[in-house]
Amino acid sequence: MSLQEELQGLPPAKLAVESVSKWFRTSRQSVHALDNISLEIAEGEFVCLVGPSGCGKSTLLDIIAGLEVPDEGRVMADNEPVLNPGRHRLVMFQEAALFPWLDVIGNVMFGLKLKPGLRNKERLEVAKFFIQLVGLEKFSHAHVHELSGGMKQRVALARALAPNPRVLLMDEPFAALDALTREQLYSDIQRIWQKRRKTILFVTHNVREAVCLADRVILFSRNPGQIREQFEIPLPRPRDINSIELAEHAGEITRALKGYVTGEVAE
Repeated sequence: MSLQEELQGLPPAKLAVESVSKWFRTSRQSVHALDNISLEIAEGEFVCLVGPSGCGKSTLLDIIAGLEVPDEGRVMADNEPVLNPGRHRLVMFQEAALFPWLDVIGNVMFGLKLKPGLRNKERLEVAKFFIQLVGLEKFSHAHVHELSGGMKQRVALARALAPNPRVLLMDEPFAALDALTREQLYSDIQRIWQKRRKTILFVTHNVREAVCLADRVILFSRNPGQIREQFEIPLPRPRDINSIELAEHAGEITRALKGYVTGEVAE
């Protein structure tokens, strides 16, 4: 693959979650985390999972990543079963988990070790490309302690994108950031998604965040986690999280979520 093809990236993947259930067992108890989850995600679709704490959203993300094994059912990526972690499905967590002894470009280049066919000069060019994509080209040689929380997450995003995964799995990556930083990152992730068109599955507790980012919002109920409703978000991008139209969609989803949590909506 040429460097230009490397920068362009592979096409996004489609995902299919088929009747997935998961239990966590100890010597004292068994917790039913997920119950019969079925979900299809199209190539290049941006989907957000929303639900109360303990509803199994992150567990499902781990199963799709290949970090956990379902007790029942299976996950398919482009019609191939997911049996273990793979470089075409990368996870971005709430904590940036950067290496403090490396600078920004070193951290992004580290992620490119997943592409052993690249020479060091090519890894450097790819890293520079994705650092520019997230708007940190002026900070290429800054170290982790010199970066704000939002900048660290941009580095983590560049590191996740650099190996050109076909699916990006994001587990509340903005939850620990202040409101103004989150709003800037909402704009960034929308811009980057429109340029790269990765298949993204994004876990969040924040309904407005989900509506701001997603093509489709999947609503989970808890104990055990089940899919209760799906909401298409037809708003044009880029979206402003403070817009009236977005608030209306978020209000509809929030009312449904509260209904399942309080029992006002039948399970």
